[in-house]
Amino acid sequence: MENNLFHQHNHVIARKVIGPDLANFVYSYFLNKRLVCSHLLDHKYLSPFDESWGTWKDAQIPNTYGHYADLAMETLLVKLQPIMSKITGLDLIPCYSYARIYKKGDELKRHKDRPSCEISTTLNLGGDLWPIFLEPSGETGKPGEQVNLQPGDMLIYKGDLVEHWRPPFEGNDCCQVFLHYNNKNGEFGTSNLNDGRPMLGLPGYFRNF
Repeated sequence: MENNLFHQHNHVIARKVIGPDLANFVYSYFLNKRLVCSHLLDHKYLSPFDESWGTWKDAQIPNTYGHYADLAMETLLVKLQPIMSKITGLDLIPCYSYARIYKKGDELKRHKDRPSCEISTTLNLGGDLWPIFLEPSGETGKPGEQVNLQPGDMLIYKGDLVEHWRPPFEGNDCCQVFLHYNNKNGEFGTSNLNDGRPMLGLPGYFRNF
């Protein structure tokens, strides 16, 4: 039933995919990692160009902490792959993860994602609640549908087809991780396996290296 709904509407909501204890653990871990990264940069233990502990230079959400391919998030990418395959009815391969701790005033503009995000999910890990909007038809400019996620819930959607966005955030912080996959038997096949990296967990500069 779920995979029929997914293909009919280009998205589906999955509740309580991970338990509250695990969600809170990963949320707390990522908050701590942000503090450590800030300390390392402030005291010049890291170069401003070294994103191995994360970055505040993501052009999509400026001055907000995020991390491409954090090891804990890449582990979630793998561990949740069977659930993602079951819900979508597709043979999926992992591409990459990206996690952020959004801050007050952040806004995610309407957009579609690149091919490595063919089948995507946003998983709420903790913090203040913040709805995400999407336009399931794949058309641009329509009002869209609001989705509210509790910690442990995730929205699964066709990231390269469906426009998605978030209005300006009114809370203090909200931690989300995006997990991205490709359909092994689809348009892209295995061309985006690990997002072009030799293995999961490696930084972005290993893409197609």
